[in-house]
Amino acid sequence: MASIKITDQCTGCKLCLKSCPFGAIVVEDKKARILDTCTLCGACVSSCKFEAIDFTKEESQAADLSAYHGVWVFAEQKDGKVANVAFELLGEGTRLAAKLDTKVSAVLLGEGMESASKELITHGADTVYVVDDPKLRQYNDESYADIFVQVVKAYKPEIILIGATTYGRSLAPRVASVLNTGLTADCTGLEIDTQKRELLQTRPAFGGNLMATIICPNHRPQMASVRPKVMKALEPDETRQGEIIVPDVNIPTDTVTKVLEVVNSLTEKVNLAEADIIVAAGRGIGKPENLRYVEELADVLGAAVGASRAVVDAGWIEYSHQVGQTGKTVGPKIYIACGISGAVQHLAGMSSSDIIIAINKNPDAPIFKLANIGLVGDLVEILPALTKEFKQRIG
Repeated sequence: MASIKITDQCTGCKLCLKSCPFGAIVVEDKKARILDTCTLCGACVSSCKFEAIDFTKEESQAADLSAYHGVWVFAEQKDGKVANVAFELLGEGTRLAAKLDTKVSAVLLGEGMESASKELITHGADTVYVVDDPKLRQYNDESYADIFVQVVKAYKPEIILIGATTYGRSLAPRVASVLNTGLTADCTGLEIDTQKRELLQTRPAFGGNLMATIICPNHRPQMASVRPKVMKALEPDETRQGEIIVPDVNIPTDTVTKVLEVVNSLTEKVNLAEADIIVAAGRGIGKPENLRYVEELADVLGAAVGASRAVVDAGWIEYSHQVGQTGKTVGPKIYIACGISGAVQHLAGMSSSDIIIAINKNPDAPIFKLANIGLVGDLVEILPALTKEFKQRIG
């Protein structure tokens, strides 16, 4: 059991007071005293020049991790169609599995999944665990998590990758909590420590100003969620052979969560997360009426309409269009940023775009540092001109 105490070597120098992040040390009668608010973090130990702090760490017993093998991907699907993020994760999972000399598998839950199972194999899955039942036609985080946990406990994967989508963000923490393991959300990079067989999970921290690499050394499976468009999918290979396993699970019938109706946004003509071209609006468009210039250009190019958080917060467009740290992560071939200054939160969601075209009145806008092409000027004049030119060339 962890413990901490001040020895007789203490001189009351007060150096330890500054090091304690919780203010849990006081000096009385020229000697430090630990308060009940101490969290046993040990931050004070290195600050003491007189080695007067006796700190004993709690020794945790190493769990037996030898039974866990394989890299798993949650194959998200909707209406029988596998989401692209599942293929992206299979591509990354294949790379990680090769370093661990193991196999990559997909877990597929839904109704009528025969075709989807085969498609996952062509995209890299060695094994597909399929639970096919009419009760799973619509995604329900409660029942899906329950079934996922049953399969994990039965087959014991070493690593689980889940897309950081609306579905994935509700599923992953439920599963991790029940399995008593760690979860790193919104990863942008994954690597393997081959000696320790640890997944090195890298994600942005402090508003994208710092990249943190996180490990889960004492628990399995190691779980990470990855935003769409961050990883690259493998080219499908129709000749690949794989195994389809139907695990024996109990499907929950009496769930607290009920799916009454699924409503699709009618305003989203092109799926933002999967679009090859995105025309995005920022606060610099000036007023909601100017959004039509962005929509007209997107319509001509067959592009999706994106937006910064400021535009969404102002109520000019629905949240489903938001790109950025608190919105969707995108990686189109062309990203046209209209009136977007380039806040770090927005850049975190679109910086992986192949070509970035920025249109802004302010020549010093941060977006120009990232852009491949920059146009300084009034978008009310530039966008109609671009729309007209593209109409002539495409039409």
